[in-house]
This record gives sequence, C-alpha cells and structure tokens, in this order.
Amino acid sequence: MMAASGAPEVSRFGLTQVYAPIGGGLVDVVFVHGLNGNPHNTWTSERSKTFWPAQLLPPILNDERARILVYGYDADVVSFTDGVSTDKIHNHAEHLVAELVANRRIRKASERPIIFVAHSLGGLVVKRALIYSSEIRGIYTEHLRSIYVSTFGILFLGTPHKGSDIAEWGSRLEWICSVALPSKLIDSQSQLVDALKKNNETLQNIDRQFIQIMNRFHVYFFHEGKPTNLKGTLKYIVDEESASPTVQDVERASIQADHSHMCKFESDAAPGFDLVAEGIQRYAGEAPSVISNRWEEEKKAQLAQKQAKIEELIPGSLKATPKTDSSSSNPSTPGKKQLALPGAENRSFIQEIGTYEVEEPADKEMELA
Repeated sequence: MMAASGAPEVSRFGLTQVYAPIGGGLVDVVFVHGLNGNPHNTWTSERSKTFWPAQLLPPILNDERARILVYGYDADVVSFTDGVSTDKIHNHAEHLVAELVANRRIRKASERPIIFVAHSLGGLVVKRALIYSSEIRGIYTEHLRSIYVSTFGILFLGTPHKGSDIAEWGSRLEWICSVALPSKLIDSQSQLVDALKKNNETLQNIDRQFIQIMNRFHVYFFHEGKPTNLKGTLKYIVDEESASPTVQDVERASIQADHSHMCKFESDAAPGFDLVAEGIQRYAGEAPSVISNRWEEEKKAQLAQKQAKIEELIPGSLKATPKTDSSSSNPSTPGKKQLALPGAENRSFIQEIGTYEVEEPADKEMELA
C-alpha cells in the first residue's frame, strides 16, 4: 500500500496544481469539493492524512500523463442558500470556468481534455460551469467555451441529481448541511431550512439544464454505501436513487463509506478507491483522441460564425471579386486575398475577427486570411 507523505501545499481558493507529469500533461483532472468543503481536507483521510489526489493517484495515471488540480472556493452555507440578490452557485461556476481557462491558456493547453471529480454539491457547481460554458457564443468570450468543448468525463461522488419534490430537496440539503457543519451551528440556525427550501428551485433548474448536454460527456455516478449518524438517527444523506439515478450509458457504483468519507481514501486498498481511480484512468486514456476531434468540429463552427459576422458587418464582402490591379498602393500580402469592399468609400478601419483581418482603407480593399 502507498503511504501518506509529503502532501503538497494547497491554496484555500482557486486552482492548485498538485501533480504535473514529467514531459507535460496530456489530460487535466480537476477536483471540486462541496458544501463547507476544502480543496485539501475534502480529499484527505482523517486517520492516515493521505491526500489521495496527489499521493495515490499519480502512479496510476503515469501512462496517461495526467496533470492533477484541486479547486477551492467559498463553500459555506450562504454560498448555496443566499439567493436574495444573485445566484451564488452560478457565481462559483463562472469563477471555476474563468480560473480553468486562464490556467490552461497561459500553459498553451486550452484544448487539453478535462476530467472532473466532484463531491456532493460540488457536482452542482461543475454542472453549472458546463452549462455556462456551453452557452458562450460571443466572439470576444469564445475562449470561455473551451471548458465545455474540452470536458470528456465527470465522476460525481454523492451529488444529488434527482429530487423533484420541493420538500424532499429541502430535507436532503438540510442533511447535507448537518454533515458539513457543527451540530450546534445547525441547531442555532432555524432559518437555514427555510433558506434551503427557497432556493432549491435553482438547484432543480441546474439538473434540468444539464440533462440537455449530459450525453456529451462520459459520466460515472457514485453513491454512499453506508448511512450517516445524524443525532442518533442513521440516514443516507444522498441516497442511491438521487446520487446514482438510472440513466442510459451512465456508469453507477457504490462506495462503502458514508457521505463525508466516500471521497477520503486512506490508502489504495480503501473501499471504492479502485473504482474511482480506474474510472479516472480509463477516461484519461480515451479522452485525447475524442477531444481532438471535438475541437476540429468546434473550429469549423467558429469559422462559420465569424464568416457570418463579417457578412453581417459588411454585406456582400465575402462574395466580392478578387482585386487584380497590380498598381495598388496596398499590395497583396502572401497567403491572403484582396477583396473589394462595396460602399466603403468614406470609411477607414481595421477590425480583427478571429482568423479574419477585415481591412477597409480608402482604396476600398479588404484582405481575407
């Protein structure tokens, strides 16, 4: 068995790279904690202090050359229940997307496949992040869409996916809070349940929206195999029906631990570790070719969008006749075509749209890359 030693220092907020393979990564594995969680403690065994994303997982992913990151955010109860002015889950999701995009772009790795591992309500943040990224259409924000395009698989550990009844959602979230917070705090905050019930419609909407894009990803549901002792009563915080709903082409498995401990493996012999590690390993091996093809399709779609935008800005420009006048004071650049712009006599500007350089000087020429 692998022993715990030399765990890396993890930042409380944002992304922390806890492992990078020699020669550079081919896949990014991103861990996202849940309510009142922590990017280090959520994934650390209380007894052995093993931080398994950095101490147990790297040897298993050696051939796949996976880079491993953990994400931290302000996951207190208010972040999930205070919906008075803003959707806090959406805020967390936007920030996750922005952090991942920045981290990957500066490393020239925007098209690298992504595999998410999420615990409890962290799965809702991942879902919302992918929904948000999938809806990006603007030319100046298209880089944020890269997370949706690059995501290959998601492993959900104890995430509530199903619960159409409002009272059921309120009770389930109350139980999650009971596990995440000290009992005295729960006892002293009677308004917590009301806040949860008020905002559970937002959580349900996330599930409904995610179903529309779910078949894009490989998904693995894990549910807790042991109940949690809540004030003397044994309860499954997120039961099998909610955490592992029966969905076509989706994997399901049980981890023989309670809700809090199903994401803390003290060794590679711990119950559930092989299931989770094998899922990550398999996804990491399959992802590169699939995501490469997906990016080819995405670039074609983006090109078509940019062409449509140029046509909208300058009607007829893409149907213009190539200029052949060799006496032009603005000769053609190698590898580009010069096209006449209709009705541009009094305009002079250069506008760059993606791979297109649209130029409208006084002599009415445009270069098209």
